[in-house]
Amino acid sequence: MATKIIENQWIQLPDGRRLAARIWLPAGVRPGPAILEYLPYRKRDGTVPRDETTHPVFAVAGYACVRVDITGTGDSEGLFDDEYSEQELSDGEAVLAWIAAQEWCDGNVGMIGTSWGGFNGLQLAYRRPPSLKAVVSVDSTVDRYADDIHFMGGCLLSDNVNWGSQLFAFLTRPADPELREDWRADWIARIENAPFCAVEWLRHPTRDDYWKHGSVCEDWSRIRTPVLAISGWTDAYVNAPPALAANLRVPSKALIGPWEHRYPHMSKLDPRDFHSEVIRWFDRWLKGKQNGADDLPAYRVYMQEHFDPTKEYRPRLGSWVAEQNWPSPNVGNRILYLGAGGLQDGPAAGTVTVSSPAHVGQAGGYFCPGMRIDNELAEDQTPDDILSTRFDTAPLAEPMELLGRPKVKFAFSVDRPVAQIVARLCDVSPEGVSQRVTYRALNLTHFASHEMPHALVPGQAYEAEIELNECAHRLKAGHLLRLALSTSYWPIVWPAPETAAITLHLEKSTLDLPIRKVTEEVPPLNPGLAQEYPTLQVELLRPTSGTSKRRVLEDGRIVLDTFDDFGQKRLYHGLVLGHDVRMHYGIHPDDPASARFESQWHFTFKREEWQVAIKTEHSMSCDSEYFYLSRKVRATEGAEENEVLTREWSERVPRGLL
Repeated sequence: MATKIIENQWIQLPDGRRLAARIWLPAGVRPGPAILEYLPYRKRDGTVPRDETTHPVFAVAGYACVRVDITGTGDSEGLFDDEYSEQELSDGEAVLAWIAAQEWCDGNVGMIGTSWGGFNGLQLAYRRPPSLKAVVSVDSTVDRYADDIHFMGGCLLSDNVNWGSQLFAFLTRPADPELREDWRADWIARIENAPFCAVEWLRHPTRDDYWKHGSVCEDWSRIRTPVLAISGWTDAYVNAPPALAANLRVPSKALIGPWEHRYPHMSKLDPRDFHSEVIRWFDRWLKGKQNGADDLPAYRVYMQEHFDPTKEYRPRLGSWVAEQNWPSPNVGNRILYLGAGGLQDGPAAGTVTVSSPAHVGQAGGYFCPGMRIDNELAEDQTPDDILSTRFDTAPLAEPMELLGRPKVKFAFSVDRPVAQIVARLCDVSPEGVSQRVTYRALNLTHFASHEMPHALVPGQAYEAEIELNECAHRLKAGHLLRLALSTSYWPIVWPAPETAAITLHLEKSTLDLPIRKVTEEVPPLNPGLAQEYPTLQVELLRPTSGTSKRRVLEDGRIVLDTFDDFGQKRLYHGLVLGHDVRMHYGIHPDDPASARFESQWHFTFKREEWQVAIKTEHSMSCDSEYFYLSRKVRATEGAEENEVLTREWSERVPRGLL
């Protein structure tokens, strides 16, 4: 079935601003339902390769597909202000109303998106616009404070500045001159007004109203739109799908495969038929077809097994299972106690100290795999385990299946007013290879509350709980389960200002495991292998490549330097696009305050005589009292790289209890 493509459609907002949209219209009878994907990642030259793999397929299935650039990004007018802002969401409501009013739409609209688009699909459903009838949310969150790239358990994630630097590089790119005659003035305005997001986010270290905005867990009952929530075990966003399945009062299904931060059909890890999942969901709720979508198991999941992990992408081991209801009666709790000899069935006495060098975490991989070319996955955890405090079971006499969020409950005292602890649960093979199953960090000043933390009194006894990230893992007989505790997890977690010694009081320290036992499996109804899908035809001028190198400097600092060249290509409308990024992480094992991050992004755009380039730099460092952040952008035009403007910013942010 042929489709019609509208290369650029202006959507005028109530205040006169125009958002740019690319539209795929199905052939045949109209009107019909529509699908919106609403992003800041540039429909014209950013997500266009990915869009080619999805929207034409959905259009053939009878959906008008609308891909819209958020205000101040891509080809849209106005100035970007922040992620998931009131401007973004109110604009989104206006876009939904515009789509529903078009002659080719019957008034029923669904939203789809991965990451940012997965977030704002849920957030717009929370606001209940009348035309939004279903959502497919991939790699998203229900809690912006607890489960995004900014904070984890009250600890600062290094991705706060890493993602901030990437977003800044994205925001400083110009609109396409073929669509915007005012591109140059608009480009300068974008650069001069780009928010220093990494700083703004850092100024909100607790779960305040800033983070509650856009966190749909604040009131589950607000969502009255059926939701299909999808993620992958290699991704950072694994907690949202089961949380939505458990808490929404409308039809909601969870699906987690082995995938990274990509749509499942594009995954490097067992790509699956994402298209059929989406079409079935929207056919049910936008077309009214009785196709069994509402009878799917509440939670379909890839149960992983040990596979000798490496930082490179390689096949996973495991099998698909399903739970018809979630929470499931098939999942019970088993309590193990932390003891001097490991994990045991009864309470222990005494104390154990947790105190780690600052570089523990080198085997942890990239926080959100799927953003780089390769070399971003968690490796054998043994080097980090050796430097951590470990609690092991005996080798298992029979297999053990985990499904859910394990919890570590513990009593502690500490010798510093600010400290953090990181818990990792690992599957250790008989050969000694340690595979991370799940993990989670906790800022101990948040032991009672993420909204009102307070400094710790050295020597005073406290109690805390860490609810680890969602997991589905089958440990084989002969393997052992390891709980590894450390006071650092660099570079994923930005370290506390000083090395701390945490004293665990074992009589009140337990590991609560979600054990799955099933007498008869239900059919998992997992996605089939990825079907053939269209791909964007481009002229490749420079291939992609990537490197990742870790080394120890003469002064003892351990550094990780990565380079990702995303290549250069000529797109169908003649634009030649290239970009690359360098990142640097450094820390001294004996000095948490030596932590440092740097990044440099480089974009080039060219069409005939028109040529521009953008180079951005970001850095973050700290001492015991402050964080120091800086950024710089240099924009040039022409083959001679004549300077358009250069701007630099620097900020100092008090650490507080971080």
